[in-house]
Amino acid sequence: MEIGPIWRALLRNRSSYILIALQIAVTMALMVNAIAIIQERTRLMGRPSGVDEDNIFQLYSTSFDPELEFQSMVAEDLEAIRNFPGVVNAVMTNSLPLRQGGWSQGLQTEAGDDIDDIGVAIYFVDEQGIDTFDVDLVAGRNFAPTEVNWFDPDGGPKWPGVVVITRAMAAELYPDITPEEAVGKVAYIENDIPITIVGVIDRMQAPWKGWSGLERSLLVPMKRGDGFARYVIRTEPGSRDALIPQIEKMLAEGNTGRIVDGTRTMTEIRHRAYLGDAAMIKLLVFIVSLLTAITSLGIVGLASFSVARRTKQIGTRRALGATRPAILRYFMLENFLISSVGVVTGAILAVGLNIWMVQTFDLTPITWYIIPAAMIALWIVGQFAVYGPARRASLVSPAIATRAV
Repeated sequence: MEIGPIWRALLRNRSSYILIALQIAVTMALMVNAIAIIQERTRLMGRPSGVDEDNIFQLYSTSFDPELEFQSMVAEDLEAIRNFPGVVNAVMTNSLPLRQGGWSQGLQTEAGDDIDDIGVAIYFVDEQGIDTFDVDLVAGRNFAPTEVNWFDPDGGPKWPGVVVITRAMAAELYPDITPEEAVGKVAYIENDIPITIVGVIDRMQAPWKGWSGLERSLLVPMKRGDGFARYVIRTEPGSRDALIPQIEKMLAEGNTGRIVDGTRTMTEIRHRAYLGDAAMIKLLVFIVSLLTAITSLGIVGLASFSVARRTKQIGTRRALGATRPAILRYFMLENFLISSVGVVTGAILAVGLNIWMVQTFDLTPITWYIIPAAMIALWIVGQFAVYGPARRASLVSPAIATRAV
């Protein structure tokens, strides 16, 4: 085997080889952690919101006419929207999943100021809310129309007596039972206001994508608003984009004492919510590609310099009977050894960097297979990069080499 002589030759002229090995190591460390971050961001972006994103959109109605009776307007709007051809259902609510703004409260299983509560996102809906969002009711029942009321700031109840919660919220509140068994349980909001859980839905994300309680949501049968209404509308599949301008026109012409705007599809809401994550993924892909390209160029440059410097030595070996494949194999193996030092060092650096990032930024630890995959990738990159100079070395003729000084 030629490994021993090659290794000893590398140790005798180690300065340039150490530099390229360090470059490979740094590339390896950054590549592994960049790929881990890309994986994590991609996973976060792919989390289902629980609602029918392809067919849902929102729009705002803002009243400026002081003579306008807001509650009557909302009732008329919802009736008109729900009866519009192509519309499945509609609801007035305060927010949507991933909208990055909304309400939250704390729920607890016992009353009292000294009892720890669990944060939950609040969605105000009526009895059509579950169908409008197209969430799955896995246990219990929906709200009855008689349970839905307008919030009365002048002495009315702050919270209704019944709610529907997500499976994740039920699991947090009652870890010792199944989420479905939470139906009928009494929880407390604002420390001492009792509310009965009448239903459990499978999933409906909170408005804040970065919140640790993203899957914890609470549907409340209450309408709130004074001049401003956010309507969420679900259409038949494939009809959303065509219906948006028609419904906007209908509402605007039906009541001239308000402004209809703020139209945004659920697809757009998701896109806006994860815009920063998508940009980060693109940036990291660019950085990884750039580092890999720079490392490849470094390997090519080092190999070309090595071939030029050792032209006479190569010619001598050819004159002594070394074949072209043997010369090619020599340089390929030499690069493999340099790359091996780099990727092994890089693997150690990658693990250390990831541990620091996990502790400092609360990131997810790297998946085990990323490191060997990155090592193999850099080995392959190194072999491709060195092939050109190695092939030129194998083409050096003994006669030309012996005349070189």
